[in-house]
Amino acid sequence: MTEHPTSHEGRQPLAARPQERTRPRQRDAASASAPATAAIPAPAKGPNPPAAGPDPQAASRREGDRLRFVGAATRRIARGIDLDEIVLGLCRASVPTFSDAILVYLRDPLPVGDERPVNPFVLRLRRSDRLRLSDEGTENLSDIERLRLPTVDPQADLTPASELCEVLAGGALAEVLRGVRPVFGDSAAARVALPELLGADRIVPSGHRAILAPLRGRRRVIGAAVFLLGTERPPFEANDLLVAAQLATHTALGIDKAVLYGREAYIADELQRTMLPDSLPQPTGVRLASRYLPAAETARVGGDWYDAIPLPGSRVALVVGDVMGHSMTSAAIMGQLRTTAQTLAGLDLPPQEVLHHLDEQAQRLGSDRMATCLYAVYDPVAHRITIANAGHPPPVLLHLGGRAEVLKVPPGAPIGVGGVDFEAVELDAPAGATLLLYTDGLVESRLRDVWTGIEQLRERLAVTARLTGPDHSPPLEALCDDVLDMLGPGDRDDDIALLAARFDGIAPSDVAYWFLEPEDSAPSRARRLARRALSRWGLDDLADSVELLVSEVVTNAVRYAERPVTLRLLRTDILRCEVGDDSPQLPRQRRARDMDEGGRGLFLVNRLARRWGATRLSTGKVVWFEMPTGGQ
Repeated sequence: MTEHPTSHEGRQPLAARPQERTRPRQRDAASASAPATAAIPAPAKGPNPPAAGPDPQAASRREGDRLRFVGAATRRIARGIDLDEIVLGLCRASVPTFSDAILVYLRDPLPVGDERPVNPFVLRLRRSDRLRLSDEGTENLSDIERLRLPTVDPQADLTPASELCEVLAGGALAEVLRGVRPVFGDSAAARVALPELLGADRIVPSGHRAILAPLRGRRRVIGAAVFLLGTERPPFEANDLLVAAQLATHTALGIDKAVLYGREAYIADELQRTMLPDSLPQPTGVRLASRYLPAAETARVGGDWYDAIPLPGSRVALVVGDVMGHSMTSAAIMGQLRTTAQTLAGLDLPPQEVLHHLDEQAQRLGSDRMATCLYAVYDPVAHRITIANAGHPPPVLLHLGGRAEVLKVPPGAPIGVGGVDFEAVELDAPAGATLLLYTDGLVESRLRDVWTGIEQLRERLAVTARLTGPDHSPPLEALCDDVLDMLGPGDRDDDIALLAARFDGIAPSDVAYWFLEPEDSAPSRARRLARRALSRWGLDDLADSVELLVSEVVTNAVRYAERPVTLRLLRTDILRCEVGDDSPQLPRQRRARDMDEGGRGLFLVNRLARRWGATRLSTGKVVWFEMPTGGQ
């Protein structure tokens, strides 16, 4: 509940009540010295006592003031976007210019669009606002006058006995709401409806000092507003019902739109949450961080996306893309392309082949479905990265010493053009370096072209790296935040997706690699080689389990392989074993029967290994398993 002080600089009340702000202390000395009861006018015999004399000019001025007030009030209400802003606009526009207090009730829950409202019909007090009389303004009021100002008394509570009101079918309140038109508080219908709405113990001002206005949206009544006047001001006039109707109509339509906008914003948020990764994986040999910023609060999701996909051999695919446009359609296309990229990555295709298939998919989605994309594969064992580009801004590599360089990658054509070959380049990825992938919203705006933005990004990375010293890389999360800080107030014309990868790599001393001929003696040789490597690394406590699992996996590979089988052990925070062969058939775990001689190998792998899996490659497959080291 918000209170307004008596003094409002720059805000004038309606001219329809030229004396409404006159305080008792401004009366002459004779009136002030008269008995307090003399200051209270005798009650009129009718609701509208005849005026001393008609004044056409004054009436014309009053109607002009009403029109100007309605125009200003509706503009203020229309400025609101969400529900609270619209209701607040109604309250601020009404108090104190039109009324001394206002109560706004809305359906709970509010129906959205064409939804059928739930039963029962419940109204909840959404907001109340009132004019607060200062002590200076009330010091000369008598006790009787104070009693006649219950709605503007600073100590009075505008909140009804219960914030919830159930509208009874066929009741007086339901009839008033169904009638849609505002009514005076002393009308026959309102005298019964107001206590039902406010509570039986509430005191409603007598005379034309209360207006009950239903709030009707496009299809149904969604609430009610109660305007109240104290006895210090003249009562409402008949034309004030039209003013209340205008305020109620604009507010109700605005609330309808705000509810629909809120539903669309919720859908956009859910779409963004499902389209973009909730969290990044933690592959071996690389650390990852990401950021996503929408173009504006009114466009919470667009066509930008990023992804990190673990690949066989401890590699990881780094993807960033941008679908043209900022609509829900762009977001949906982004989701389809991201899913396609994940599927293609699972096939372990080269980066240029991934872009080629993404280009074909975009053409199937429509002739105008275009996007840019950069696809990179990092190998922590070889300390190399392979990159292919489809019309995307080039990545920036920040070296350990603080040097930042824009990688020379063939730009290529955007996805969706069709009939274009993509080219991949292989570059060094030294340990301690940081690769930054981004969308053009980070470097391009109305104030600068893309190449100027890329150069500013490179300089910003170099400055940040120099602050941490030549022997330490800047913290990855802080680096992402610092990159986004380079954006100025006018630089947010597009969505921004940012993916940063810190290359740690895997040292050669932590890698053991062998080729095994597809012979019957291969499993026993694999056991000896694995035990020897574990002894060198000080992991003898894992020797028995690893030997058993290596023997089972190599035996299965030799059974189907025609070319040499590969065996690789990787020691990081875990021990990873990878066995590759040229057979594309993936192994499947099954339950062996009592009389079967085989079929128990993968059952043992599943029971003893922390994780295991199999991935089909273009040249065959890789079966891998992981074991925790002694430190875990």
